[in-house]
Formats: sequence, structure tokens, C-alpha cells
Amino acid sequence: MTLQHSRGLRWLHDRLAAGELVIIDGAMGTELQARGVPMHDKAWSGAAVLSHPEVVRAIHADYLAAGAEVIITNTFSSGRHVLEPAGLAAEVANINRSAVDLARQARDEAKRGAVAIAGSMCEWVDPNGKWTDAARFSESCREQAGLLAEAGVDLIALEMCSHPQRSRLAAEAALATGLPVWLGVSCRREAETGRLVSFDLPHADFDEFVGGLAGSGVGVINVMHSAIADTADGIAAVRRHWTGPMGVYPESGYFTMPDWHFVDIIAPDDLVKEAKGWVASGAQILGGCCGLGVPHIRALKAAFA
Repeated sequence: MTLQHSRGLRWLHDRLAAGELVIIDGAMGTELQARGVPMHDKAWSGAAVLSHPEVVRAIHADYLAAGAEVIITNTFSSGRHVLEPAGLAAEVANINRSAVDLARQARDEAKRGAVAIAGSMCEWVDPNGKWTDAARFSESCREQAGLLAEAGVDLIALEMCSHPQRSRLAAEAALATGLPVWLGVSCRREAETGRLVSFDLPHADFDEFVGGLAGSGVGVINVMHSAIADTADGIAAVRRHWTGPMGVYPESGYFTMPDWHFVDIIAPDDLVKEAKGWVASGAQILGGCCGLGVPHIRALKAAFA
């Protein structure tokens, strides 16, 4: 699957093929929290499109005004495997469609040139729940990917991937829509050994994880929701297995369910300094994940435009 096969995305394919940089948006869930939207104790930001749609739309609009060329829907935690345990099974279709509609409204109102909408999906599951079953999880991913595609996203962004089997199942479900798929992999430094491991899997070697997914058919691999200090090593691991376009959107701060803690958040100018090194290592897509908001995207746009 290549980007030129998606509706209206030739510009994005051509930019990446030419080695140019693309600025994407920053965090959605933590930006909602920063603006006073309460996080759900199981679905995190998934229900915000129902309770606070105007805030979701405003965040998209603010990222577009800051210079983002790709905006990511507030659907990270909106698959059935997340919403059903939260008591929101009946709202799966409504939440996903509404999230895409809010992103499209912001894009239309911005009256900008080319802007892509990426539909976010995650592999989060309750480790003690029924969604650890591969068949059930795959069915949930196929449902959500289908909803996002029908609602009109330009591509699907798999985010915070760290589990080998679920990542592959999510990728298969997303690719089945015929849309381009971006794979977002997350890493962290293991305190005991100093090794780079998959974010949510203690002792799972990150290099091996990436190697197992590099041939899955995705069009882009992003190192995302990883600490600033670990991102350069994450890029190096991806580059050992992947020669296609890659990007970076790290996190800053820390999470205790259901809230993000905005502690020691990197300053926008310091993020730009770090990003220069990531670009030198081959990153072409730059943005932010949890804790990084509109000022960070504005700074990246100003520095790399």
C-alpha cells in the first residue's frame, strides 16, 4: 500500500518521496484534559466527542492554525475493545463517525490547502478482559477501521503499538480498508538493564519488535509516544529494519490512569533542537504526542517550514 492510492493524498506521497518534511499535529487526549475535559477512567478521551465536541473541534482548528498538515482524529481509545469495557458499546459507531466529522469540520473551516485526516486506532486492551483473545481483538479492529474509512479519513494511524501480535492484527485490519496505514511504535528504556524495550511489554526487545512488523505492508513507521531521551535510539532501531518514510512524535510528562501529569514538559524551542537531530537521522514527519500541544507544533512549523 502506498500513499498515492488514497483519495486526495498524492501531495503527501510526493512530499515524502521527495524527502521533504511534513508537520503533523500534537496531542489530542492530553490537550483535552489541559482544556478542562475530564478523562474517563476506562475510555480515557474516547467519549469526549460526545460530551465536549466543541473542544475537540477547537483543538483540531488550533493545530491547523499552528501549521499542522495532518490532523489525527480523537479515536485512539474508540475501538470496541476499549469502549465496551467502559460501558459505551452502543456508541462505538457514533463516536468514531462523530470524531471524523469534527476533524473534517475543522479542516473545512480552516480553508487551508492540502490537509490530511488520519484516523487513530490503538491496541490497548484490559489484560484481564476478553479482548486479549486474538479473534475478538481482530474483529474490533476491523470494525473500527471500517468505520473510520467510511467516515472519510485519508489514512489510518496505528498508535502506541508495542504488542507484536496485536500490532500485526491491527495493521491487517487497517490495511484491509485499502487506505494508507501509518504504524506508530512506542519504546522506553528498561531501568534494570538499560535495554530499549517495547513501551507496554517489559523485557520485549524493541529492535526485534520493529523487525517483526517492518514487512507488514504499512507505508510509514513513526516512533511515537516515547520519551524524548529514548526517541533517537528508537529511530535507530527502526532504521535497521525499515527504509521507507518515517516520523517522530514523542511524549513529555507521565500518565496515571486516567490523567496525564504535565511534569517537566519540554519547552517548544528545546523540542525543535531535539527534532533537528531526528531529522538528520531520517525523520520526515514531525509532531507531538501526550503532553505536547499547540505551541510545540507552532515551533516545529516555524523551524522546519
